[in-house]
Order: sequence, then C-alpha cells, then structure tokens
Amino acid sequence: MTLIMTAVALALLAGMMSWSAGNARLAARSNEYTRAVAAAEAATEKINTRMASDYLNGGELQVVANLNSYRATIPTGSDSSYWTNWEFNDAQGNIGSTFVQQGAVSNYQVLTGAYAGLTGFASTYTVVSDARELDAPQNVVAGVLEAVQLTRIPIFQFAMYSSGEMEVSCGQPFEVTGPVHANGPLYVEPDSALTFDSGVTAVGNIVLGRDPLDTRGALGGTVTYHIPPVSPVPPLTLPIGATNTPQAVREIIEPPASPFELPSSPIGSARYYNQCDVLLIVSNTNFVCLSGLFNGFNTIATNTQVALFVNTNSSFFDWREHKTIFPININVGALATWSTNSTNAIRTALGNAPYSIYIYDKRTLPAGDLGAVRLTNGMQLPPRGLTVATADPLYVQGHYNQPVAANLGTNITSTCLPASLVADAITILSVNWSDGNSLNLLTSPTRNAAPTTVNAAILAGEMDTTLGHYSGGMENFPRFLESWTGRTFTYNGSMVKMFPSLYATNVWGQTNVYNPPPRNWAYDINFNDPSKLPPLTPSLQVVSRSQWATLAPNQTSAP
Repeated sequence: MTLIMTAVALALLAGMMSWSAGNARLAARSNEYTRAVAAAEAATEKINTRMASDYLNGGELQVVANLNSYRATIPTGSDSSYWTNWEFNDAQGNIGSTFVQQGAVSNYQVLTGAYAGLTGFASTYTVVSDARELDAPQNVVAGVLEAVQLTRIPIFQFAMYSSGEMEVSCGQPFEVTGPVHANGPLYVEPDSALTFDSGVTAVGNIVLGRDPLDTRGALGGTVTYHIPPVSPVPPLTLPIGATNTPQAVREIIEPPASPFELPSSPIGSARYYNQCDVLLIVSNTNFVCLSGLFNGFNTIATNTQVALFVNTNSSFFDWREHKTIFPININVGALATWSTNSTNAIRTALGNAPYSIYIYDKRTLPAGDLGAVRLTNGMQLPPRGLTVATADPLYVQGHYNQPVAANLGTNITSTCLPASLVADAITILSVNWSDGNSLNLLTSPTRNAAPTTVNAAILAGEMDTTLGHYSGGMENFPRFLESWTGRTFTYNGSMVKMFPSLYATNVWGQTNVYNPPPRNWAYDINFNDPSKLPPLTPSLQVVSRSQWATLAPNQTSAP
C-alpha cells in the first residue's frame, strides 16, 4: 500500500509539474505573441504615419510615388535599439519589408465616421507586417493588418467652411441649410433664431458664445441643431506641401511666388493660376489673354479681342475700405459669347469653351487706391460653367448665374451652371448699383439696393475678429455697400472662408457702409453631384483607419 500510495503521489507530482511547465510555456508564448503583435503594429504605424503626411501635404500622387519606399520601411535600430532584436517581413517571405497594397479609388460615395453624410472619393491602402522576436525561445510570429482610407472631400460640399476659426451670428432669423465645418473653434453666437439643418463639425471646441475678443455683449438669440454637432474631428487640409495655416493656404490664389517654382509641386499644382484655362493679364496699357499651363501659356488674344469683354475705364468708392476702387470690368455675357466662337484660339486648344479664367492684375495704381475685378452681365455663363479666380478683391454686380428670369429670387438652381468665385474678398453690388452714386451717404435713396440673386460657390478671405472689432461672421462673409433694408439678397452656393484678406483689409461694422439684407440663402444641392461641382473645385483631405486586424503568419488579408 505504501508503494502504491508513493507511486500515485509521484504521478500526481509529475502531472502537476507537467501542467505547471505547460502553463509556463503557454504564458511565455502568449507574452511573446503580445509583443510580436505590438511590434507588427509598430511597423504598420510607421508606414501609416508617413503615408498620412505625404497624402495631406502632396495628395495621393505623392503617396503612389512613395509606395516602394513604404514597402522598404520597417522599425530599425536607428528608431530605437529595441528593434535590433526583431525581424520583420511582408507576409510573403521578404525579410526587411512591409506589405503595402494600393486599393482601387472608390466611386463618389456617402462618407461615414466624423464626416458622415458628406460625399467624396476614398482610396483604401492595406498595410501588413509579420514580426518575430529573434531571441525568443518559441519563435512566435504575429501579423497585423491595417487598412488606411485616404479621403478627398470637395470643399464646396459645405454650406459654410472655414480654414480656421468660424463665427456664426445673426441679427435676424438665419437658417443654414447645408453642412458646416470649422478647422478651428466654432463660435455660435446668435442674436436671433439660428438654425443648422445639417451636420456641424469643428476641429476645436463648438462654443455657444462670442469669440473672447468680441465685445458686443451677451447673446440675444437661440440656436437649433437638427443634427447634434460633433467636435473635435480630424482637420481637413489642402495638399499644398506645407502646414495648412490660413496664411499658407492663401497662396492658392496668388501667381507663382518664384519663376523657379515647379507647376508640378504641391503648391504649384494647387494654384488657380496654373489650373485655369485662360489667363488674363492686365497692365496699365495692355490686355493679354493666354491659354493656361495646359497649353504652355500661349498668347491667344490681345487688346482688340480682349476689349470685347474687358475694360478698365471706371471707378467707384468703397465705404468699407475707404478707398477708390479701379476695377478690371469683365462682361461675363460677352465673355461667354467670345469663348464659344468657333474660331477662338482657346476653344481650338481646349476642344471646347473654357470654363475657368484667372485675372492677373499687374497695374500700378496711385497710393491709397485699390485694384479689383468686377463681374457684370453675369446671368448667362459660358456653356460649361465658369470659375473666376484672382488675388484681387472681387465685386459681383447684378444677378449672377441664373439665365431664367422666373427663377430669380428663388432657391431653384436646376437652370444654373457650375460656378465659383475665388478672390481676396467678395462684395455683392445689387442690380441697382451706380458707380456715380457710390460716394453718396447711405441715407441717400441713390444707394438703395434692389433684390439680387447670385448662384455660385465663394472661396475668399475675410478679416478675423480682433479686440473690439467683430469679423462680421459668416452671415456677412459676402460684403455689401448698399442699403438692403427690405430688399432680399438670394444666394445659392457654398461659402468658404479660406484665409485672411490681404488687400480688402478694413474691419466690419463701420458707419455708412451698408444695411443688411433679408437673406434667402441656401446650400446648392447641385454640389452633391460631382458632375455639377464648380470647375477646379479644390478637395480637402483626411486620413482615417477603416480596419485593424491580427493575422496568421504569411497572410495579407483578413479572413
């Protein structure tokens, strides 16, 4: 019995020791696997960080150009001595490599996540790494897959967008019918009823209150969100090859800063100067029309032909700027006629009527005066629509982009063409505007506006709030110079506050400038259709992770 009991005890002891050793091996293996997963994730994250930086600075072309570089990227001893004890492979047997696969560009689609409800293009890239700890006793290999989505959102997908801080106030009921986004804080500060019908997002805080520098006193209105606002969200950026400060983004409306700047560089390819079909150069004595970069900036028309739709023989006074304005006047209807002429050189080069024009103002004006561009006779645009871009302030006089008189004063845009206005600042002059009356006081009936309709996206600058000087907010983003009391300004489009104005820099809120109009404003739902976006619409970019998974070794897709 003693021998039997001893044998049983020894068997139990052996079993316990075996169980304990097995548990220790399993625990050690589990720890090895956990470390290997973390290492594989570090490899994928290293590539994802580079990919995100390249995408946000240079767009997807820069990502595609660097695919082979990503594939040769792994954590190394130069990152940390810890990585000298690790081996990485691309799950296909190639040591020292990472699997990176470019996915197909998706169709225009409704987005999910922070920017749910917007539409855009998304490309998905798959990154996979297998990792093994070299001196680990059990030779455990772990794999990690990350799917990274590179998304492009046309900037005119927003009823209101700001590249930095945004303020929305109102002294009369104000309804915002489309998405709103601020790439900084959003100050919601109504003095009447303010209603947001669509999504509202901000990179900074969404504050029910005034900007700290705004000294106008307590709020007197209410705010209604039909969809709960979301903040913080990832920033939306333009691929300009630099940090997206509002000041840096302003370069997209300027001519090239240097003759040595490559048009193919991130900022070069973002400039309207390099993208437009037609380049109009105006000096004190000469008009010249060139074809765009696509055609080598060839001369296509000079004084006599250009004078069919351009003149510089007028001036008026801007009470906000307290300056005399010398505009380059562009008769849009005459431009449309000129651009569709079958013998037109630009039409021959394009194979179609042009749909974008950049105005380069090279005039020298007396000190204290201000150069600008003014659009007139704009009810009928060229047949494919029109984007007008300039680094100058831009004035729009009269109805714009509504060829059907019965639709003036309405939110019907089915008869409109894709259009955008891009400038240092945008000022609306009504159909009743008279240059000769511009010096009169606001109390004079000669400065009364008349109901006017403008249908176009606006990308322009504004003066931010400073101590004691409210910016005017998005409700005053389009500027005015008339008494609009009781006279409605109808606007359908998208308002993008992109940078601080450089030329039209006087502050909002001075006397004798304007009386605000009743605002019949709406986001143009045409812009939800990519084929109806304004010509040369910039795309904002954001990077998000759409999938994360652990994999068995030598696998490049999740089960």
